[in-house]
This record gives sequence, C-alpha cells and structure tokens, in this order.
Amino acid sequence: MVPGRDHLSDGHEAGRPSGRSDGREPKLRGTARDRALNLLSFRDRSRRELERRLLRAGFEPDDVLEALDGLERAGLVDDERYARALVEQHTGRRLSGARAVAAALATGGVSREAAAAALAGLDEPGAERRRAEALARSRAARLSGLAPEVAFRHLCGLLARRGYPPNVSRDAARAALSIDDDGS
Repeated sequence: MVPGRDHLSDGHEAGRPSGRSDGREPKLRGTARDRALNLLSFRDRSRRELERRLLRAGFEPDDVLEALDGLERAGLVDDERYARALVEQHTGRRLSGARAVAAALATGGVSREAAAAALAGLDEPGAERRRAEALARSRAARLSGLAPEVAFRHLCGLLARRGYPPNVSRDAARAALSIDDDGS
C-alpha cells in the first residue's frame, strides 16, 4: 500500500466495504415502466412475474402498480395472451402433458382463471395421448442401442417428467418401442 492513499485501486475507500454502509439505497436507473418495457422486449411475461421482478429490483410498490396498470391498458401486459402462448409452446414444440403445462402456468404467475381458460383447449379427447406418442416416437430412435427394458424406463421417465400420467407414459413408450403388453 502506498502511504497517503485514501482509495483502493478499484475506487473504493480504504477500510470501507464495497457495499453501501451509509444506509442509502443504490439509485435505480430509469423508471419501473422503463424496466418493465425492457423485460418485455425479450419475451412476454405475466403481470405477476413483472411485479415480482420490479419489486425485487427495488422499485416502490406504488410505482410498480402504476407502471403495470399503464402497460396493461396499452395491451403490452396481457395474462390471457401470455397463458395461451405458454400453452402453445409447451404442447406444440415441447410436447408436454397437461400437468406440466399447468405447472408452467402457475410458475409463470398466471392467475387461476387465465390458466383455466388457456388449458380448456387441452381437454380434447385423445390429444394428450397423441402428444405423448409423438414425443415417445421422436425419442425412441435415440434409445435403439439400449436393451428394451432400459429404453422403456428411459422413455417412461421422460414422459413422466413432461407431465404425462403413468398409464399414458407406459402406453406411449410401449408403442414407440414396439413392445407388447407382455414385455416382448
């Protein structure tokens, strides 16, 4: 240390921790609305998710509510649209089961009403079974080097993790691996 220097090389005062110890909060850059718009520029988000992120960033609750109300009036925050898009993503590209889709909606902060409305389209008879079979078929080729019982366990595990009920998982795995009910 050089005698007479009051600051460290990184600009902090010697003997003082780098965090604020004067009781003041760090100054936020921009407004709650600006931060919310920035978050929305990457992907759609639910109102609850935006609220959590803004409060965690240190914005005042009143400012957060005002910003979210304005964005909702402008149509930039729409939980029903967000829920429909999430359902479409999970059932389309990911081929997830209804249970996994419902969990994703809950995790995303979607209200029960918006989630129920978005999940209503999944009630089509046989739709979940068809998605499970499509996912199992797409993964079965990757498991061709494994013993049939091991491949079956792997596929059943994958389908269960994607939110399919056990009976649907077993049936889809059997069909994709061309395994009869007796295991042959």
